[in-house]
Amino acid sequence: MMMPNTKIYGLIVCAALLILSRPAASGQTPDYNQPYRPQVHFSPLRHWTNDPNGLVYFRGEYHLFFQYNPFGGEWGHMSWGHAVSSDLLHWHQLPVAIPEKGEEMVFTGSVVVDRENSSGFCGPGRACLVAVYTANRNTPGHPLQTQNLAYSLDNGRTWTRYKDNPVLNLHLGDFRDPSVSWNGAPVDHGRFPPNRT
Repeated sequence: MMMPNTKIYGLIVCAALLILSRPAASGQTPDYNQPYRPQVHFSPLRHWTNDPNGLVYFRGEYHLFFQYNPFGGEWGHMSWGHAVSSDLLHWHQLPVAIPEKGEEMVFTGSVVVDRENSSGFCGPGRACLVAVYTANRNTPGHPLQTQNLAYSLDNGRTWTRYKDNPVLNLHLGDFRDPSVSWNGAPVDHGRFPPNRT
Protein backbone atom coordinates (compact mmCIF):
# COMPACT_ATOMS: atom_id res chain seq x y z
CA MET A 1 0.00 0.00 0.00
CA MET A 2 1.33 3.43 -1.02
CA MET A 3 1.58 6.09 1.64
CA PRO A 4 -0.25 9.42 0.93
CA ASN A 5 3.01 11.40 0.75
CA THR A 6 4.37 8.98 -1.84
CA LYS A 7 1.23 9.41 -3.98
CA ILE A 8 1.60 13.19 -3.90
CA TYR A 9 5.30 12.88 -4.72
CA GLY A 10 4.47 10.60 -7.68
CA LEU A 11 1.91 13.10 -9.01
CA ILE A 12 4.42 15.93 -8.75
CA VAL A 13 7.07 13.91 -10.62
CA CYS A 14 4.55 12.98 -13.37
CA ALA A 15 3.44 16.61 -13.74
CA ALA A 16 7.05 17.80 -13.91
CA LEU A 17 7.90 15.21 -16.59
CA LEU A 18 4.89 16.26 -18.66
CA ILE A 19 5.84 19.92 -18.42
CA LEU A 20 9.51 19.26 -19.26
CA SER A 21 8.65 17.03 -22.22
CA ARG A 22 6.72 19.84 -23.97
CA PRO A 23 8.61 22.05 -26.44
CA ALA A 24 9.81 25.35 -25.01
CA ALA A 25 7.18 28.07 -25.09
CA SER A 26 7.71 30.61 -27.79
CA GLY A 27 8.05 34.26 -26.89
CA GLN A 28 6.70 35.21 -30.32
CA THR A 29 3.47 34.92 -32.28
CA PRO A 30 2.57 31.73 -34.21
CA ASP A 31 4.12 33.25 -37.37
CA TYR A 32 7.48 32.64 -35.69
CA ASN A 33 6.98 28.88 -35.41
CA GLN A 34 9.71 27.93 -37.88
CA PRO A 35 12.41 25.31 -37.33
CA TYR A 36 15.46 27.61 -37.60
CA ARG A 37 14.01 30.82 -36.16
CA PRO A 38 15.06 31.94 -32.66
CA GLN A 39 12.17 31.46 -30.27
CA VAL A 40 13.41 33.46 -27.30
CA HIS A 41 15.52 36.18 -28.93
CA PHE A 42 13.83 38.72 -31.18
CA SER A 43 13.95 38.42 -34.94
CA PRO A 44 11.85 40.41 -37.42
CA LEU A 45 8.93 38.61 -39.02
CA ARG A 46 10.54 38.91 -42.45
CA HIS A 47 13.46 40.50 -44.33
CA TRP A 48 17.11 41.20 -43.57
CA THR A 49 18.31 42.35 -40.14
CA ASN A 50 21.61 43.08 -38.45
CA ASP A 51 22.95 45.17 -35.56
CA PRO A 52 20.76 46.08 -32.60
CA ASN A 53 20.56 49.84 -31.98
CA GLY A 54 19.22 51.99 -29.18
CA LEU A 55 18.13 49.51 -26.53
CA VAL A 56 16.16 51.53 -23.97
CA TYR A 57 13.39 51.16 -21.39
CA PHE A 58 10.78 53.93 -21.53
CA ARG A 59 7.30 54.20 -20.05
CA GLY A 60 6.82 50.50 -19.36
CA GLU A 61 8.31 49.18 -22.60
CA TYR A 62 11.66 47.85 -23.68
CA HIS A 63 12.51 49.29 -27.10
CA LEU A 64 14.74 47.43 -29.53
CA PHE A 65 15.84 49.23 -32.68
CA PHE A 66 17.78 47.25 -35.28
CA GLN A 67 19.36 47.52 -38.72
CA TYR A 68 16.70 46.45 -41.18
CA ASN A 69 15.98 46.21 -44.89
CA PRO A 70 12.18 46.54 -45.08
CA PHE A 71 12.19 45.53 -48.77
CA GLY A 72 14.04 42.22 -48.91
CA GLY A 73 16.27 39.52 -47.55
CA GLU A 74 19.61 41.08 -48.54
CA TRP A 75 21.66 44.00 -47.28
CA GLY A 76 20.41 47.35 -48.62
CA HIS A 77 17.85 50.11 -47.98
CA MET A 78 19.22 50.36 -44.43
CA SER A 79 16.58 51.63 -42.03
CA TRP A 80 15.85 51.21 -38.34
CA GLY A 81 13.37 48.49 -37.48
CA HIS A 82 11.59 48.71 -34.13
CA ALA A 83 10.12 46.23 -31.66
CA VAL A 84 8.77 46.62 -28.11
CA SER A 85 8.33 44.24 -25.20
CA SER A 86 7.06 44.45 -21.65
CA ASP A 87 9.08 41.43 -20.48
CA LEU A 88 12.01 40.96 -22.94
CA LEU A 89 10.48 37.65 -24.06
CA HIS A 90 7.31 38.56 -25.95
CA TRP A 91 8.06 41.09 -28.70
CA HIS A 92 5.77 43.15 -30.91
CA GLN A 93 7.32 44.40 -34.14
CA LEU A 94 6.28 47.95 -35.00
CA PRO A 95 6.54 49.80 -38.33
CA VAL A 96 9.98 51.03 -39.41
CA ALA A 97 11.14 53.72 -36.99
CA ILE A 98 13.65 55.67 -39.09
CA PRO A 99 13.44 54.73 -42.77
CA GLU A 100 15.93 55.23 -45.55
CA LYS A 101 15.27 58.63 -47.12
CA GLY A 102 16.27 59.25 -50.72
CA GLU A 103 19.97 58.41 -51.02
CA GLU A 104 20.45 58.44 -47.23
CA MET A 105 20.57 55.06 -45.54
CA VAL A 106 20.25 54.89 -41.76
CA PHE A 107 23.16 52.99 -40.22
CA THR A 108 23.93 52.05 -36.63
CA GLY A 109 23.46 54.38 -33.67
CA SER A 110 21.87 54.56 -30.25
CA VAL A 111 18.89 56.00 -28.39
CA VAL A 112 18.63 57.80 -25.06
CA VAL A 113 15.68 58.82 -22.92
CA ASP A 114 15.88 62.60 -22.59
CA ARG A 115 14.12 63.05 -19.23
CA GLU A 116 15.25 66.66 -18.75
CA ASN A 117 14.55 67.92 -22.29
CA SER A 118 18.24 68.74 -22.66
CA SER A 119 17.84 68.29 -26.43
CA GLY A 120 15.02 70.83 -26.64
CA PHE A 121 12.96 68.32 -28.66
CA CYS A 122 10.67 67.07 -25.88
CA GLY A 123 8.89 70.19 -24.68
CA PRO A 124 8.69 71.64 -21.17
CA GLY A 125 8.31 69.04 -18.44
CA ARG A 126 8.22 66.13 -20.90
CA ALA A 127 10.56 63.25 -21.62
CA CYS A 128 11.15 61.85 -25.09
CA LEU A 129 13.39 59.48 -27.02
CA VAL A 130 16.34 60.86 -28.97
CA ALA A 131 18.24 58.79 -31.54
CA VAL A 132 21.79 59.47 -32.70
CA TYR A 133 22.55 57.58 -35.91
CA THR A 134 24.92 57.45 -38.85
CA ALA A 135 23.54 58.61 -42.19
CA ASN A 136 25.31 57.02 -45.15
CA ARG A 137 25.19 58.75 -48.54
CA ASN A 138 26.92 57.74 -51.76
CA THR A 139 28.38 61.02 -52.93
CA PRO A 140 30.48 61.46 -56.11
CA GLY A 141 33.92 60.05 -55.47
CA HIS A 142 33.28 58.31 -52.14
CA PRO A 143 30.62 57.53 -49.55
CA LEU A 144 29.92 60.13 -46.89
CA GLN A 145 28.95 59.20 -43.34
CA THR A 146 27.62 61.82 -40.91
CA GLN A 147 26.07 61.79 -37.45
CA ASN A 148 22.41 62.75 -37.24
CA LEU A 149 19.56 63.12 -34.75
CA ALA A 150 15.92 62.07 -34.73
CA TYR A 151 13.40 62.24 -31.92
CA SER A 152 10.08 60.73 -30.91
CA LEU A 153 7.37 62.40 -28.84
CA ASP A 154 5.01 59.39 -28.87
CA ASN A 155 6.89 56.54 -27.18
CA GLY A 156 8.90 55.69 -30.28
CA ARG A 157 5.94 55.16 -32.60
CA THR A 158 6.91 57.97 -34.98
CA TRP A 159 10.23 59.75 -35.49
CA THR A 160 11.17 63.19 -36.74
CA ARG A 161 14.58 63.87 -38.23
CA TYR A 162 16.26 66.97 -36.81
CA LYS A 163 15.90 69.78 -39.36
CA ASP A 164 19.57 70.82 -39.04
CA ASN A 165 21.10 67.36 -39.66
CA PRO A 166 23.88 66.43 -39.88
CA VAL A 167 25.03 67.45 -36.41
CA LEU A 168 28.55 66.18 -37.04
CA ASN A 169 30.22 65.97 -40.45
CA LEU A 170 33.93 65.21 -40.71
CA HIS A 171 33.67 64.60 -44.49
CA LEU A 172 34.70 60.96 -44.07
CA GLY A 173 33.50 57.81 -45.75
CA ASP A 174 34.01 55.62 -42.68
CA PHE A 175 32.70 57.53 -39.66
CA ARG A 176 29.90 55.63 -38.02
CA ASP A 177 28.26 53.90 -35.07
CA PRO A 178 27.73 56.69 -32.51
CA SER A 179 27.12 55.37 -29.04
CA VAL A 180 25.60 57.73 -26.51
CA SER A 181 24.33 57.20 -23.00
CA TRP A 182 22.68 59.31 -20.38
CA ASN A 183 24.69 60.37 -17.36
CA GLY A 184 22.54 62.23 -14.84
CA ALA A 185 25.52 63.48 -12.84
CA PRO A 186 26.28 67.19 -13.22
CA VAL A 187 29.32 67.92 -15.35
CA ASP A 188 31.74 70.78 -14.84
CA HIS A 189 33.45 71.20 -18.20
CA GLY A 190 35.84 73.81 -16.78
CA ARG A 191 37.89 71.51 -14.56
CA PHE A 192 39.61 68.17 -14.76
CA PRO A 193 38.97 65.65 -11.98
CA PRO A 194 41.48 65.98 -9.14
CA ASN A 195 44.61 63.87 -9.40
CA ARG A 196 44.28 61.05 -6.88
CA THR A 197 47.78 59.54 -7.20
